[in-house]
This record gives sequence, C-alpha cells and structure tokens, in this order.
Amino acid sequence: MARIGVIGLGNWGTALARVWCEDGHNVLGWTIEQEVYETLMTDSVNKKYLDGYEIPELQVTMELSDVVETCEILVLSLPSGVILDIVDRIVPNLRPSQVLLDLAKGLAPEEEGGSGLISDSIEKRLDVAGKSNPVIVMTGPTIAPEVARGVITTALVACHDQSVAERISERLSTETLFLVAADDPNGAELWGAYKNCVALACGLVDGLKESIGGDNLKAALVLRGFSEGISLLGSMGASSSTAFGPAGLGDLYVTATSPRSRNRTLGEKLGSGKSLDQSLEEMHMVAEGVRATRMFLARAPKLGIETPFIEALGELLDGDIRADEAVKRMVEY
Repeated sequence: MARIGVIGLGNWGTALARVWCEDGHNVLGWTIEQEVYETLMTDSVNKKYLDGYEIPELQVTMELSDVVETCEILVLSLPSGVILDIVDRIVPNLRPSQVLLDLAKGLAPEEEGGSGLISDSIEKRLDVAGKSNPVIVMTGPTIAPEVARGVITTALVACHDQSVAERISERLSTETLFLVAADDPNGAELWGAYKNCVALACGLVDGLKESIGGDNLKAALVLRGFSEGISLLGSMGASSSTAFGPAGLGDLYVTATSPRSRNRTLGEKLGSGKSLDQSLEEMHMVAEGVRATRMFLARAPKLGIETPFIEALGELLDGDIRADEAVKRMVEY
C-alpha cells in the first residue's frame, strides 16, 4: 500500500484517486477550490468535475503542505499553465524518498529555456534546489469517467531511469488500470500534448456534421495529424516507438473520437460557428489543445519543420479562417 498525494482534483486527478482508493492505497487529495473540497467532504463526491462517483476513502485538504509532508508519491494532476507555480511551492520541502508523477503534458513557457518540456522544467527546479527526486510522466488513452467506472485502461509511465518507471507501474497498477513502464518521458509528454491538437481538429468535423463533416473527413484528419506529429515530435526528441504506443496513437485515437474528450468537445463548439472565447466560456474544465497548438506553432519554425496541419488550426483559433476552411487546408496539403 502506498501513501499517494493527488495534487489537483479535476476529473482526471479525482478518477485516479478513486481507483487507487479502491485498490487499498492511502490517498490524500489537494484542491484549491472550496466547492470541490466541500462536496468531497460532505458527500464523498466531486460534484464539479466527476459527479456520480463516490470516494468515501479519499482524504481531502486545501493545505498543500499536508500532502508534501505525509505522502511518498506526489501526483501532479494540474493544468499545464499552473503546474510549475505549484512545483515551486513543493520543491523546497521535498524529501529524498518522494517521487513526482507528472500528469501535465507539453511545453513550458518559452522563458524556461532548455527543451521547454514541463517535466524537464520540473527537473531543472529540482536541480537548482539540490534535489534529485525522480520525475515520471504519465500519459495515455485515459478518459477520466471511464477510469473511474472501472473500464480497463492502459497508460504509460515514463522516466529517464526505466527501473523507477517499472517500480511505479508495479505499485500503482490496479485490476483495471494497467501502467506500462518506458524510458522516453520526452516522447510521452510531447505526444500527450500533441494529441489534444488533433482532437480539436476532429471536433471541428463533429461541429460541421450538417455540412461537410463526417467519418471520412475525421479519418483523414487523424491520419494527417498523426503523420505531422511523427515528423514534428521526432525532431523534438520523441522516440518513434512512443508514437505507436499508448502515449501516441492510443491516446490520440481516444481523445480525438470520444464524446467525453474535452478537446474534441471544444473543437465541436468551434466547428458549429462559435468563437474561441464563447466556446471556452461554456466549458468549466481546461481544454489543453489551445495552449498546445500555440506552443507547437512557436517551436516548429525553430526546428525547420513544416506544420500545415497545426498552422491551419492556429489560424482558426485566432479567428482568421472558418472551421470549414481549416479542415480543407488540413487534408489538402
């Protein structure tokens, strides 16, 4: 049994907390949101993000220090835009025995330097503080409500030291959550971010279902997006084997097609003619594809990689072209 701290109780963090509690682990969740804290304390349910799933065994706190002081595995279940701020609060108080499991994927702000990956930015902070706690990236085809319901799910846990990844996969796998160890955290993180861009594009097709949208077009977009991802992410250091595993093609497929996918849902709103601001206002959970698209667009020219798929999506997000124009450009190049 592990003492697990889940830092961030959105739908994904809450779903993981539930399956680990059911597997007998001692889980403490941290949230900054009073509403989430109160419903979990009074009803054992996160009514805002994962309504309908009781977690009576889950302990909850709004004090970050409670988690850092008592847990051995710290699960960073936070949006990519805020995770480094929380890491800055955690790092000074880490003990050597603690490990960090990073669920956020993608590129940190440009001023971070280096590779720009969030996991690398975390490791950079640890190094500056004179600490060497392992950082593991977790990603894969994981729709949170299905994980909470007990649907059999496979995900990747990747670390530069594969033996650490193997230990985490052994400790945190359950009867329904199968964790596969790997040694390509950079590739896992990059594909975990990139798949959200493809999901946005596929959502456009659903929003265009009364005109040019359909399964044929969605299949074409998945193919174009995946092909561009292999080229772009390969140039950023991702292993080719990762592209065809749970973190690559597996995660891309489920995020691009599931009706529960936040990024596909956002794309559907954009495809129906709503502006980005209108679409985001209607969602209470973060859709990472917008930030990911802009980060990849900023990085691709520096690598000399052509990215017509991402460029068309970026122009749509900026309001420069319509959804039907965007998908046509994505499949025509």
